[in-house]
Amino acid sequence: MAADSDPESEVFEITDFTTASEWERFISKVEEVLNDWKLIGESSKKPPEKGEYTAGLWEEKSDEILFADFKFCIKHHYFVQDACEKEDVEDSGEDSLPVAMQDLLSTNNDFPPIAHCLVRWYGLREFVVISPAANDAVISESKCNLLLSSISIALGNTGCQVPVFVQIHQKWRKLYVGECQGPGVRTDFEMVHLRKVPNQYMHLSGLLDIFKSKIGSPLTSMPSVNIAIRFTYILQDWQQYFWPQQPPDIDALVGGEVGGLEFGKLPFGACEDPISELHLATTWPCLTEGIIVDNDVYSDLDPLQAPQWSVRVRKADNPQCMLGDFLSEFFRLSRRKESTDELLGKSAFEENGKEGADISQALSKLTEPAPVPIHKLSVSSMVHSARKKIRKHRGADESPLSNDVLNAILFFLFPDSRLLDGSEGKPSSSAAISSASENEDYPLYSQLKSAPSDSLTYKLALCLCMVNFYHGGVRGVAHLWQEFVLEMRYRWENNCLIHGLAGGPPDLKCCLLHQKLQMLNCCIERKKARDDGKKRSAMDSAGNADKTKSDVGKSWDSWSDSEDEFFECHSDTEELKESGQEPNKKSAAKDDAKEPPVLKPEGRFQQSGSLTLLGSEEPLYIPVTQEPAPMTEDLLEEQSEVLAKLGTSAEGAHLRARMQSACLLSDMESFKAANPGCSLEDFVRWYSPRDYVEEEVTDEKGNVVIKGELSQRMKIPNNMWVEAWETAKPTPARRQRRLFDDTKEAEKVLHYLAVQKPADLTRHLLPCVVHAALLKVKEEETEESIPSVKQTIKQIISHSSKVLRFPNPDDKKLEDIITQILNVEATIARARSLKAKFGTERCEKPNEKEDLEKFVSCLLEEPEVPIIGAGRGHAGTIIHKMFLNAQRLTESSDEASVMVPADEELRRPSSSDDRRQMSGSDFPAPAGREIILRLTVPRPAPYSKALPQRMYSVLTKDDFRLAGAFSSDTSFF
Repeated sequence: MAADSDPESEVFEITDFTTASEWERFISKVEEVLNDWKLIGESSKKPPEKGEYTAGLWEEKSDEILFADFKFCIKHHYFVQDACEKEDVEDSGEDSLPVAMQDLLSTNNDFPPIAHCLVRWYGLREFVVISPAANDAVISESKCNLLLSSISIALGNTGCQVPVFVQIHQKWRKLYVGECQGPGVRTDFEMVHLRKVPNQYMHLSGLLDIFKSKIGSPLTSMPSVNIAIRFTYILQDWQQYFWPQQPPDIDALVGGEVGGLEFGKLPFGACEDPISELHLATTWPCLTEGIIVDNDVYSDLDPLQAPQWSVRVRKADNPQCMLGDFLSEFFRLSRRKESTDELLGKSAFEENGKEGADISQALSKLTEPAPVPIHKLSVSSMVHSARKKIRKHRGADESPLSNDVLNAILFFLFPDSRLLDGSEGKPSSSAAISSASENEDYPLYSQLKSAPSDSLTYKLALCLCMVNFYHGGVRGVAHLWQEFVLEMRYRWENNCLIHGLAGGPPDLKCCLLHQKLQMLNCCIERKKARDDGKKRSAMDSAGNADKTKSDVGKSWDSWSDSEDEFFECHSDTEELKESGQEPNKKSAAKDDAKEPPVLKPEGRFQQSGSLTLLGSEEPLYIPVTQEPAPMTEDLLEEQSEVLAKLGTSAEGAHLRARMQSACLLSDMESFKAANPGCSLEDFVRWYSPRDYVEEEVTDEKGNVVIKGELSQRMKIPNNMWVEAWETAKPTPARRQRRLFDDTKEAEKVLHYLAVQKPADLTRHLLPCVVHAALLKVKEEETEESIPSVKQTIKQIISHSSKVLRFPNPDDKKLEDIITQILNVEATIARARSLKAKFGTERCEKPNEKEDLEKFVSCLLEEPEVPIIGAGRGHAGTIIHKMFLNAQRLTESSDEASVMVPADEELRRPSSSDDRRQMSGSDFPAPAGREIILRLTVPRPAPYSKALPQRMYSVLTKDDFRLAGAFSSDTSFF
């Protein structure tokens, strides 16, 4: 009894047979997804219009479902169609068929050029596909049947009328089985895929037999089958006769051209025919069984008699394009790590093999003065002795660039070096380029942060790009850059302005390298003006010792004296001595209330209109002032960082304000020197008129007078303007310390240039190269006038402007830009190839030429283009002749056949019978045969509802496929 009362002996296993299996969970998940996508119930849609599947928009949704541990991907493909109104759909009762069954009979979208394979095979506008998520495949027949039965149950439970397919076997085979259910009707989608084509199914009669036997109609006399046929012919042997592009002539570079390419211009075009094949589709859209014969003995399907012709071109995969190759090779330089010293050996900027030697001393030896006048030598020859030292160490044979190529490039970059104007090496007027606002490409180079297309920087980028591609690669680039830096050093040492740079301060809208060159040019200009002033001053002193140096109204250049630099402000006593007035020591010791001694005005430029000093009736003069120091963007960024590091404390803010007011203090000192006895109010009236407020008031006598005073911000105690005014001493600009030390800044620029690696140089100049490529593409596109290319170029410019404005753009984004430019180049090359093949330039009739050009343009932009008039139209006649010539070349093995020009009339027999007899040799065997069979018959019994039946067949060289959709009435079984 104790054992029987043990509670453990009463425990027993319970099997719950109501638990859902993996198969049931899978069905439930499919139903859940169909509900989420709102595919439940009936749907009414208007019939699709002709060609709507190709021109319209297709979308898809996707999700993942599991069958046990096997993952499937379920996708909903559907055509986006406008919502139909109630009157558009007449049949909405019980007898209406599902939309998918209606689509089986529609002929408006047969053989769409671009669509999902199920759309092409069955004409569906909406369907669901379940396929293995990974590279797995459902091969077992039992698993295929299990999936198909699961779909059938899910469709029956939900009432979904959208067809659902399951992908089976390997994915490359594109095998699908599926089902569509409606109220009392069902359509089974079946498929056959074979490698070897049975002989009895290679023509229409055999396909009709298999279609009828599959339907198995109980009717004694079946209605006629509706037939749509398309044969596709491929033309391949045409490139060598019509491709106009000439390969580049690399040997012509020394003469200034590369394959017809001048220095400073990029090549363009494809090196091979970018069009590989032409596919001609001949279509018989609406045929009826019995009116046409196509069997193993005879065929009525003559392509010349087909009512519809359409053509598409197959583009060559990754055609080699010259502009794209130039850009790609230049971009690869940005990933190199070598320095110029590592590429060329000992640097030209090292003295006696010792690294770290003083650059200024080394470079001074590279620019030894020549014993002959400068106007008899070129700039390049003036640095010949310096370059001899480099080449002597390197060896003539080791130089990546030959002397001829190097000299040609240098003369292209520096055209003023061939002949300088006679006086003191002054460059000719062509040394300066037009200002940014006058350049046509100003919006483009400012967007890309590049440089003007006529600037030295732009030309240098193109020359380096060409040298990299044709001469020595990265070593050639390093060699040319070294020679360029030597040229810059010579021009600085000899006061020769740099050709091809706009005057004025650096343009911050340009690339940093261009700004550096502009900065160097500013330094040369300042130094040259100062040296010219010294010479003129010395000549004036020698010719007329009594003549005063300072002359009111002269420009800034004429105010330079014999001093090497501007100096710090002198004391009042020193200025009185310079002005010829000896101060009275006794009066200086007296009370400050006495009037100070009158100073002699200096540094006047011109009178400021009718303004007079407030304390007297003396005119107010505009002083000669120093120009603000020009700065490049890296210097501005460096200055901003220094100012930011001063912090927000009162002392830091004060120091920051003093650093920023150097130019203001200089202008105040110049103003005081030009206007003795002036006040801060006088300075503000000229320098910042908005800070001097004037108003009309009435005095005691009733007269209206104008009274002025400083603005509120000027009245703030201890503001910087008041402090600077009290500190400023009356010192003319010519005796002030220079705000811009051109010697120091020039040496900084030259050092910056000397230490640049080829990779750094590429990063600097890549915007210029992209700029040049876009200009080249726009120029070539103008000749072809392709709408899609115009829009693409705008998109590239927009994308490039966002990427290139950053100092260090991402490599992946740069590669995308180059790829986009390459695609545009290939598109233009395809347009030229097609125009040459179709002979658009040889058309004599304007209407035919216009139609043919429009046809060629459509070939580039559309997946398939119909030919007006089929084989009898102008374009159709040309295509017929292309195939005829290709056939003749194929048939003639021993001797060359006579070419038939595409633009001449082909003399063919006028008789239709003769034409039919000869057409067999005009075209090769069809590369693809597509046939669609349609029929509406009752199944499975004679009293069943008449339902649509459809079978699609495609036959190619190594592929045979039958895709059938067979509907049956499920109400009476």
